[in-house]
Amino acid sequence: MSINEDLQFTYREKNGEYEIFHRGKRATCLRGDKAREFADDVQALSFAEQQQVMARLTGNYKRGNERTAKNHPRNRR
Repeated sequence: MSINEDLQFTYREKNGEYEIFHRGKRATCLRGDKAREFADDVQALSFAEQQQVMARLTGNYKRGNERTAKNHPRNRR
């Protein structure tokens, strides 16, 4: 994965809450302490780092088992 890769995450702030979208669909909403922590973190990060943070917060990121899963008999075609 390239460091500058756009993972298609966006966010918006609304009334102190942060909504995170993946490919235009809402993936999660951060409130309270999580929202404040996200706001502080995202200001100091590059675009690529912001994408990675949002992927981790939504649970939508590579876990390292993709090759193993690809070779499982259930996934062979």
